[in-house]
Amino acid sequence: MLPKEIIDKVRRIEIRSRNMVTELFAGEYHSAFKGSGMEFAEVREYLRGDDVRTIDWNVTARVGSPYVKVFEEEREQTVMLIVDASRSGSFGSAKQMKGEVGVEISALLAFAAINSNDRVGLLIFTDVVEVFVPPEKGRKHVLRVIRELLYFEPKSVRTDLSGALDHLETVLHRRSIVFLISDFIDREFSRAIQQVRRRHDLIAVSLSDPRERELPDVGLINLEDAETGEQIIIDTKVLDVREAFMEMQRKAEEDLSKLFRRLDVDHVAIDVTKSYVEPLVGLFNARARRR
Repeated sequence: MLPKEIIDKVRRIEIRSRNMVTELFAGEYHSAFKGSGMEFAEVREYLRGDDVRTIDWNVTARVGSPYVKVFEEEREQTVMLIVDASRSGSFGSAKQMKGEVGVEISALLAFAAINSNDRVGLLIFTDVVEVFVPPEKGRKHVLRVIRELLYFEPKSVRTDLSGALDHLETVLHRRSIVFLISDFIDREFSRAIQQVRRRHDLIAVSLSDPRERELPDVGLINLEDAETGEQIIIDTKVLDVREAFMEMQRKAEEDLSKLFRRLDVDHVAIDVTKSYVEPLVGLFNARARRR
């Protein structure tokens, strides 16, 4: 039995996500993630200018006048949400932590997917794959995905992006849309990103908090790595220390963006202290314009 608090959270997220999909995302999502094939829809009478290669000769022979086949875009697709649940996501300087924003974005993408009759699956990872929900359709299934995200308690605190992406390759057997939602605080993972990119439509959603980029001028502080427990005391009164920290974080973000550009991976950067709606709509519109 799920706690009432979790059930209430699921309901709130469902209402909010469905409203956003209806008001903002329905057209953008559909345009950005078009189907990959064509399927037969119906036959109709031949009209001047129709491609003669689409003539249905069986129907034409039966009725005595030319008819053509009409095809529609094959819409049904698979969307996989790959969600980082390592401890570095338990950071936030405003109303929400990075991990909480990641859950909301996952819910929004899931409802956008089922609104277009797509299948949705979920993989939650730390330095191991902790949850895998195979892709399925429908509201009931999406609510299960959201419950898994809200009710989940990680067994580990660390991150292994490469391990999660390698595992995905073993369980996902058809080309899919893959949303990788993480703060990307990890070691080398470019090989795994490149491998998944070859087979799937990969979109990276990076989560960050501005407090991670800039230290306050408050004197001596104890910084602790959320995943390793390693600690260091630094004096934030020293301007050179604050500037060196800011430059290190700036370079890390720049290197991440360069990596995604080099590997031709769509990337949207989300500041968790601001609305994530505009960056996602911008991503969808940019993809639609390329098609």
